[in-house]
Amino acid sequence: MSSNLDRYWLFITGFLLLSLIAGGIVLVTRHTGRQPVEIVLSQTASPPYQGDIYIGGAVASPGFYPVREEDTMASLIRTAAPLPDADLGGIKLLVSQKGETRTAQKINLNRAEAWLLQALPGIGQGKAQAIVDYRNQNGPFRRVEELSSVEGIGASTLDRIRDLINLED
Repeated sequence: MSSNLDRYWLFITGFLLLSLIAGGIVLVTRHTGRQPVEIVLSQTASPPYQGDIYIGGAVASPGFYPVREEDTMASLIRTAAPLPDADLGGIKLLVSQKGETRTAQKINLNRAEAWLLQALPGIGQGKAQAIVDYRNQNGPFRRVEELSSVEGIGASTLDRIRDLINLED
């Protein structure tokens, strides 16, 4: 019986020794086979954008708006006041070429609020409110010349702002 026990003992010891060597070889090859790769990400600062952006389409106040570095698309679009039927999932961005001229921003008489109408030359707070009141009482303007029916707006004021206003929807 001692001989059988010696054989098992020798077999178990050999198996453990062989397992230890094989495990060591596997660990060494895995550790040295794959050295960690260092990845360095460098951030380059984008040049600050300075200028204006044109927002048009389904907004109440289309036109050029100054852009600051901290502005987001959402804040710029809110500034232009999207209309209820605006598809904000279909925004187009157009980058103009150097030297490209831009058209003058026109104010829509049928949509503009009094504060925006005050940006027109010769239109102060009183005249702007008179335009809004006239529009509320008589409906939307059908022709630009109809603006002369508003109290306080004469032919000279109309001529001065004619190229700055429109009636488009």
